[in-house]
Amino acid sequence: MRTLQSFIQQDLLRKMVFLGGPRQVGKTTLAKDLLTTTAGRYFKWDYGDDQQAILQKKWSRDDTLLVFDELHKYPQWKNWVKGLYDVKGEQHQILVTGSARLDVYRQGGDSLLGRYHYWRLHPFTLDEIPSDMTPGEAFGRLMTVGGFPEPFFTNDLREGRRWRKERFDRVLQEDIRDLENIKNIQGMQLLVDLLRTRVGGLVVLTNLAQDIQVAPQTAKSWLESLERMYVLFTVLPATKSIPRAVLKPPKVYFFDNADVVDEKGARFENLVATSLLKRLHYLEDREGYRCELRYIRDKEGREVDFAVFVDGVLKELIEVKYNDESISPALRYYTERLKPVRATQLVALLDKPYDHLGIRVTNPLTYFSESTLY
Repeated sequence: MRTLQSFIQQDLLRKMVFLGGPRQVGKTTLAKDLLTTTAGRYFKWDYGDDQQAILQKKWSRDDTLLVFDELHKYPQWKNWVKGLYDVKGEQHQILVTGSARLDVYRQGGDSLLGRYHYWRLHPFTLDEIPSDMTPGEAFGRLMTVGGFPEPFFTNDLREGRRWRKERFDRVLQEDIRDLENIKNIQGMQLLVDLLRTRVGGLVVLTNLAQDIQVAPQTAKSWLESLERMYVLFTVLPATKSIPRAVLKPPKVYFFDNADVVDEKGARFENLVATSLLKRLHYLEDREGYRCELRYIRDKEGREVDFAVFVDGVLKELIEVKYNDESISPALRYYTERLKPVRATQLVALLDKPYDHLGIRVTNPLTYFSESTLY
């Protein structure tokens, strides 16, 4: 059972639940698990018979839980589900799942404000490990085949590559086709391939646009589409209250850790980024806080990989190293000046954690087993 399942069950008693997340991250499996304990029906928009049943509202009044998978591909889905909830909300629990950002997709039409809770399902991370797997084994799999359920459990590099190619082909050929007005799919593929080699670095879209011979605005719109499809996410620079901070380009990270070109340092930083984002999304979706994951870089080039803000308060500075356990000068500098609640340097190959100058130097297994939410 995924960690979010019990929380979603609780929320379904009060409102609709929208469940977003990357394709093949386990949304359908979670929804069908809910149907093993609650009588109901599962409908998939991509399946012709189900599509007609959805439009004609063909289900039994005894179906307590109604699950609508990929409903966001229906252009009028928000108005449709609003009408259903307003009329039948007391009779049915309603779960809508999709491989796009349901909180922003298809803007316009009648507002759903106050009618739903939004949850985001992420791949497995060191915060969420199956009970029959050790943290060390999970870390090895996350660094090689990634955290998506099928390759994570299969743990086969060749099968993982095949799965990843098929998944991304479906994202481009089905999701992008159905939801985005993009014709140059080959150009978008080139953009993704370039971004895979730039994880953890500053992404200057004008340079990438030149490399693939498209307009900068086109590259920007493609990047935004890939974010809406949960293929990748951007981390923006923190500027408020940061001495001599400068507005810099974003950094890009992938939801699938194995999407990162096989360089251990970049892949480890991507794993930390996805794990932190997963924590912050949980805090937003469960507790209602406003959370931000940023990086810090000033005019002198001092940079800290991640800065975590909760309701505008700097909670933690995090520097990521693969094997260098000496404390980063930039992390020490900003810890002294910004005084976050805590400061951490994560080192993948560190055996013995230690504390120095208010900074905790530790490894990912210890950090994610001991560190509490903000």
